[in-house]
Amino acid sequence: MPKFSFEKIVNHTKVSGFVYPGSEIYGGLANSWDYGPLGVALKNNIKKAWWQKFVIENQNIVGLDSSIILNPKVWEASGHVATFNDPLIDCKYCHSRFRADKLVEGHDSSIRASAMSNQELEDYIAKNIVCPKCGHNQFTNIRQFQLMFKTSIGVVEDAKSQAYLRPETAQGIFINYKNVLRTSRKKIPFGIGQIGKAFRNEITPGNFIFRTREFEQMELEFFTKPGTDLEWYEYFKKYCMDFLLNLGMKQENLKFLEYEKEELAHYSKATCDILYAFPFSNGFEELWGIAHRSDYDLTKHQEYSGEKMEYLDVDTKEKYIPYVIEPSVGVDRLLLALICDAYDEETVNENDVRIVLHLHPFVAPFKAAILPLSKQQNDLANEIYAKLVKEFEIDFDNTGSIGKRYRRQDAIGTPYCITVDFDSETDKSVTIRNRDTMEQERVKIEDLSNYLKEKIKL
Repeated sequence: MPKFSFEKIVNHTKVSGFVYPGSEIYGGLANSWDYGPLGVALKNNIKKAWWQKFVIENQNIVGLDSSIILNPKVWEASGHVATFNDPLIDCKYCHSRFRADKLVEGHDSSIRASAMSNQELEDYIAKNIVCPKCGHNQFTNIRQFQLMFKTSIGVVEDAKSQAYLRPETAQGIFINYKNVLRTSRKKIPFGIGQIGKAFRNEITPGNFIFRTREFEQMELEFFTKPGTDLEWYEYFKKYCMDFLLNLGMKQENLKFLEYEKEELAHYSKATCDILYAFPFSNGFEELWGIAHRSDYDLTKHQEYSGEKMEYLDVDTKEKYIPYVIEPSVGVDRLLLALICDAYDEETVNENDVRIVLHLHPFVAPFKAAILPLSKQQNDLANEIYAKLVKEFEIDFDNTGSIGKRYRRQDAIGTPYCITVDFDSETDKSVTIRNRDTMEQERVKIEDLSNYLKEKIKL
């Protein structure tokens, strides 16, 4: 479990320039966050790492960038218009509003409230739970709350102009499945990966960037032949966990939760979550979902659109609608998990405690910082910076003592500090300090690019 409080970690992200409160000069907007210079760099590097491992390095996976606003019939076909809602309940005494399922799970984390009916939720709450805000046990009946944001297309706002901001990126992949098959000449098994924004009108967003109304997903839909689907499901469970461990996340902070048969969606053969021990929770919370969606989505789009979604195996002449395995992770939630996992406070000596983010060098906002020892080294330091910045994210810091500059870079996760000193002009070398070990080594200036490439690779 992370050993530092969530409040301390969140405060560090704000003061360091990772995340700012949204619309802050106007008093903010509830659960709205903006990513600062370090946050956007970290976020982009996380997406780059995912794209590298899930798309580029897999010959049978290609990319897509679908529209945020889709034809409203897409959401009818997928079931979102009819069923994409949360069980909303209000306290009659203080009028605070809650998700009924989250109230139950907050009271007893061993209960999977998603498998309970509304009546079961109401009965459990009436017998066991008081309002977290006022302490009274007087709640309304559950009402279903539509999670999709509505918008209008065109000049006149009426029923015909109504559309939705997408609540997930998956449907944009499903409706392009035939296009991708045709243009990429892929054969099953193959996958389509996408990174993009999604929007959900959450009743109870919170815990910083863990649950927000606007978020970014990294999602893969992998199309398989029925009969091979469970093998691919197990494959992607391991692949996703290995990805997290390869980024340096601690094994003890991660675990699988396999859903029981009665907890599964009616169309699913298997679903599991990779959970992470976020410090705001007493247990583990969902980080990454791996779902077996069977042929449900393609079948529904075939039914509603009239477009055939069958796949023809040219070798066996067999026709079938593929089954789909879907690993889906939120960029924002993964960023939060990485920061929580990386944050540390180390006692260097009796009077010196340093804050350090042990981020994997590949995702760190800066791969290295150029630190001229004095202004006399500025020219050479700028030359080195100009060369390296064409290949890597590089910081330049010539303000304050070298010790303070080291501490600043440690606190934002910079893995290597490159000090240009009084001997650098003559021996054409610099001193590189390792963030994690604080050890130093002398490296030729001409070797810096290869040195960093070797150190930061996934």
